[in-house]
Amino acid sequence: MEWRKCYLDLILVPLGFMICMSYQLWLWYKVRTHPFSTVIGRNAHGRRFWVSCIIKDNDKKNILAVQTLRNTIMGSTLMASTSILLCTGLAAVISSTYSVKKPINDAVYGAHGEFMVALKYVTLLVFFLFSFICHSLSIRFINQVNFLINCPPESVVTAEYVAELLERGFALNTVGNRLFYSAVPLLLWIFGPVLVFICSVTMVPLLYNLDFVFIAEKRKLGSENGNGTHCIAV
Repeated sequence: MEWRKCYLDLILVPLGFMICMSYQLWLWYKVRTHPFSTVIGRNAHGRRFWVSCIIKDNDKKNILAVQTLRNTIMGSTLMASTSILLCTGLAAVISSTYSVKKPINDAVYGAHGEFMVALKYVTLLVFFLFSFICHSLSIRFINQVNFLINCPPESVVTAEYVAELLERGFALNTVGNRLFYSAVPLLLWIFGPVLVFICSVTMVPLLYNLDFVFIAEKRKLGSENGNGTHCIAV
């Protein structure tokens, strides 16, 4: 009888999680092997040139550097604050009585047991907590860049070192955002495992269109069409 109540949770939730993790691992592989085909790789390459350009012309662009990094810190601070706020709310729900944690109604598919409901909230708490940690560490690295990018060129601080710190900060920011996105399907787990699977499958094509660059393919296709038209005219 217990299996009939929780078999959807045991099948759909791990399957949806594996779909999301498989996409993230494939994206990491593409970033490592073909970085310019991804938005992450192109942005990382552009940030390294940006750091080098700022340091070479620091007298004119120091205010631009500080404002740009400040905006980045504000974004990470917002995500960190949101994550820790959700952690606080989930911790309050977990520590409350079980009557508060019951499903909205009996029409929700999946297990309704005390252990399963507690597992849902604890899993969400872990994801949001690690997202908060990643964003906090990202703020730490970008704050260091905020000071070091205005060092004079004759100092021991090189552009490569500053760019490396900036990349660590953005890498942690990306990981924090991905953990936050992965918590969205788990948030729907409160209402049943079917929504978790549907949300996980829907997120993959959305993230694919945001993570990969298609400009070069469009230009290549356009040039091929242009050449074909020219040949027909001749």
